[in-house]
Amino acid sequence: MSKAELPKHEAATDPPPAGLDRIALLRPLTPEQRAAVARQCRWRRFSADEQLIDHWGDTRDVAFVVEGRVRVLSHSAGGREISFSDIDAGEPVGEMSALDGRPRSASVVALADGALVAFLPARPFQELVTGHPELAQAMLLRLCDKLRGATDRIMELSTLGANNRVHAELLRLAKRGKRQGVVALIAPIPVHSDIAARVSTTRETVARVLSDLTRDGMLERRPDALVVRDLPRLEMLVEDVRGAV
Repeated sequence: MSKAELPKHEAATDPPPAGLDRIALLRPLTPEQRAAVARQCRWRRFSADEQLIDHWGDTRDVAFVVEGRVRVLSHSAGGREISFSDIDAGEPVGEMSALDGRPRSASVVALADGALVAFLPARPFQELVTGHPELAQAMLLRLCDKLRGATDRIMELSTLGANNRVHAELLRLAKRGKRQGVVALIAPIPVHSDIAARVSTTRETVARVLSDLTRDGMLERRPDALVVRDLPRLEMLVEDVRGAV
């Protein structure tokens, strides 16, 4: 089927001039090799909340997020959204099914209009990993990081109260944000419901915890960012509770 024959929701697009140059995992490749990989990909733009990957789906492509951000999530039997992580431009998602051939372990949706994603079939992705030792090592380190993150979250859900889980999630977001001495900027400002979905609590609990931190001078809300005014203090707050469990 040609691009012109694709249904609207499957409409393909051409890769940008930079192709896959922004994808950190592919940096061990030469520009020519990345360009060759880009030609093997199916390129698509997504609207906000549009699904890239379906939980339990039988697709096996790895998705490279070239522009925009996407969210990895699932839903409970009762329909409650459970958010795992947000994937920024420059990162892959869906690599586990591409490597092990098993069904998708979660859904992935675009967070805003215009997200550009390149889908590489499983076979050429496997050939990249096996044919380039530096890329294979980068893939292993990425999977190790995922496993450590999952272990931390399991421990938090099993041992920490809701307030402390919100503290831990804020700390994660702050460490990923821009640092200015002991100050950390979280941008864009996280939505209460998004934090609640990540730590298995309610929006009301998140709002109360953020209000308490703001009153204590540890947190400040600006028009364009949520400011953690004392990152070491927040880190100590989280570690003290973890150590007491």
